[in-house]
Amino acid sequence: MTLTRRATLGAFAATPLLATPALRAQTPVELTFNYPIAVGGPITKIIDRYCADFQKENPGIRVKPVYTGTYQDSIAKALTAAKGGDAPDVAVLLSTDMFTLIDEDVIVPWDGLPGIDDAYLGSFYPGFMANSQTPGKTWGIPFQRSTIVAYYNKDAFKEAGLNPEAGPTTWAEQVEMAQKLTRRSGDSVTRWGIQIPSSGFPYWLFQALTTQNDILLMNPEGTRTFYDDPKVAEALQYWADLSMKHKVHPQGIVEWGTTPRDFFERKVAIIWTTTGNLTNIKANAPFPFGVAQLPANRKPGSPTGGGNIYVFKAASPAKRAAAVKFAKFLTTPERAAQWGMDTGYVAVSPAAWETEKMKAYVKDFPAAAVARDQLASAVAELSTHENQRVTKALNDGLQAVLTGRAQPVPAMKAAQAEAARILRPYR
Repeated sequence: MTLTRRATLGAFAATPLLATPALRAQTPVELTFNYPIAVGGPITKIIDRYCADFQKENPGIRVKPVYTGTYQDSIAKALTAAKGGDAPDVAVLLSTDMFTLIDEDVIVPWDGLPGIDDAYLGSFYPGFMANSQTPGKTWGIPFQRSTIVAYYNKDAFKEAGLNPEAGPTTWAEQVEMAQKLTRRSGDSVTRWGIQIPSSGFPYWLFQALTTQNDILLMNPEGTRTFYDDPKVAEALQYWADLSMKHKVHPQGIVEWGTTPRDFFERKVAIIWTTTGNLTNIKANAPFPFGVAQLPANRKPGSPTGGGNIYVFKAASPAKRAAAVKFAKFLTTPERAAQWGMDTGYVAVSPAAWETEKMKAYVKDFPAAAVARDQLASAVAELSTHENQRVTKALNDGLQAVLTGRAQPVPAMKAAQAEAARILRPYR
């Protein structure tokens, strides 16, 4: 080989060594961030702004938000993409999707990722971590979290001779108030006393009733359900009686998505829905409204709800490190506080509620703190292995009872039998 030939080869061999570091320095890490849009409000604009602000603080990382529709659409799309080799790097999905994502082996735990320590994981409300951890590991970071609260029309309360500054505190009181609030014109109802939606997330609204009746629907390991407990049937009977016996609630299936609009249009005086609708209702209710913790029966309570941040197994080490930075950015006390004020979701850490901006907001708008205060009696949202199928068994039973096609006890026994069959391999 001639000297010229050796020199030429040496030049080519040296080129990648010289060019690669410079090229890598100019190529940012890009995170694909799947985000569900399931509740009203200008949330896409907020998320777009957060992604842009994060990139300004971290010029070596780009975040590409992908809006994936409802929570149900979002989990389906994420799993389909993962199986096809095109998984997102990071996604906000329901906290209750945790076991499904683990079973499908598409996510990694946050523990052990660079920058994650016990102090950070311990900074969130324990009620939110119940749907974020399974023994020994943390799989989700709380972000878009909620509980169910009651919204009520203060003008309707005044008209009915009720205290406009206090919602019902017990099941019995709720029925009494709803009877006074219901307005009829001949055979038609012009205003219902109460409305609890039974489409979209019927199990979640129902779990508020079972919590108040002092019964949990599943074990923490996600391997057993207790749908056939007598207290569960008792809670379902109460829900059905609101329409069929007391006639203070619309019959049949009440739509999740139209419930806030029914409230705005004065078709109903009290609604149960997510605290994630708080900002929407604040902006659009054409009357003064109140927000109250849900009423108690044997005890008070509500399930938590909403979405966690998950990091997918397909993400490279560099992307996982970037995901940690992004999750920490989204959950800083100041940003968590602003997110709560902008959307109505519950700021996920006690530190967020101690920021000066949040304290001023709560002083001016005390209703914002109702969901936070309800966390003291909150329980983990229904979540099991094979969660979609196990939840569907319950939803089918609930809707059969609410439409008059079944009675609570046999419907819940059938739901339990189906859930037990599905979960048997996990026991």
